[in-house]
Amino acid sequence: MQSWFMRMDDAGTTLELRDVPVPAPGPGQLLVRMQAAALNRGEFVPGHGLTKAGAWKAAGGEGAGIVEAAWPDVSGFKAGDRVMGRCPGAFSQYALVDQAESMHVPDGLAWEEAAGIPMTFLVGFDMLVLQGRLKAGEWLLVNAVSSGVGVAALQLGKALGAKVIGTSGSQEKLDALKPLGLDVGIATREPDFAARVLEATGGKGADLVINAVGGSVFAENIRCMAFEGRMATVGYVDGVLHADLDLETQHARRLTLFGVSNKLRTKQQRSAAVPRFVAEVMPHIAAGRIRTQVDRVMELAELPQAKARMEAGSHVGKIILRIPQSA
Repeated sequence: MQSWFMRMDDAGTTLELRDVPVPAPGPGQLLVRMQAAALNRGEFVPGHGLTKAGAWKAAGGEGAGIVEAAWPDVSGFKAGDRVMGRCPGAFSQYALVDQAESMHVPDGLAWEEAAGIPMTFLVGFDMLVLQGRLKAGEWLLVNAVSSGVGVAALQLGKALGAKVIGTSGSQEKLDALKPLGLDVGIATREPDFAARVLEATGGKGADLVINAVGGSVFAENIRCMAFEGRMATVGYVDGVLHADLDLETQHARRLTLFGVSNKLRTKQQRSAAVPRFVAEVMPHIAAGRIRTQVDRVMELAELPQAKARMEAGSHVGKIILRIPQSA
C-alpha cells in the first residue's frame, strides 16, 4: 500500500511516499481501508506532535474509511462498516484505528466531511465543553477562526448557544464564515483587537478565548477576557513560545488558563471523551447542523502541495486528501 512518512528536524519537515505492507490489526483495533484523511496544522509544527527530531513516522492523524477487518475482541464494529477516527498513519491506503477512537459515519455524510471530524471536533469539544465550560449566551473569541480548529470552534460554539467573535487576517475569509453563524469578524493579523472585542461585548469581554495562534496574541487575549474568563491555548503556529502574563489582571478577574494537547496523554485519556462526544455532538453532525468546512480536496500524492497551501494560510476550514483504492 501507499503511505506517507514524515521526518522533522531543524531544517524543516521531510515527506516521503512509500510502498509498505498492509498492517494487521492487534487487540482492540480495526483495519480500515481509508477513503479520505484530513490535514492538521499542528502535526507539522515542531513540539506539537509526538515525533522526536530526526525520527520518521507515518503521517496523518485523522480520517475515515471502511472496516476491512477487526481483532476478535472488538465489539460494535464489523467489516464493511463506515467509520472515522483519530489514528496514526492516516495518510495511507490502510490504517489501524483503535476501537476506543472509532465512530460510525452517519448515513449521507461524505467521506471528505467525515475525515475532518475526529481530531478537529474532538479538540473543539475539549476546548469548549470539557475544559472551557462554555454556556449559552456567553461570548466566545476565536483567534484564526478560518483555520480547521477555528471553524470547528465556531460551529460548536453556535450549537451551544454562544455568541462568537473571530479574528482573521482576511476579510474575505470572515465573510465566508458568516453563514456558519459568526457574529463578529475582526480582520487583523496584529495583536490589536481587544478594544473591538470589548466594544462588541458591551465592555464585558470574552468568556472563553481560543488561542490557536500562539504567544504573539497572548497578552492581547488577556486584555479581552471577562471576569472569570477562560483561555485555551491550542497552538503556536506563530512560533512564539513565550509571552508576558499580566498577573494583576489574571488575579483580579479570576482568569483560568489551560492548554489543549494530546502530546502527553495516554491512549485511555485521549479516548475518554469519545462516548460523550458521540452522544452530544454527533446528533448535530448527523442532522447537518454542524458540518466540516471543506476548503479543498486533493489527491493523496499531493500531500506536499496540500501542506504548502495550509502553511500559506490560504485555506478556510479543512484540506482533505482523497485516498486511492488500488492497493
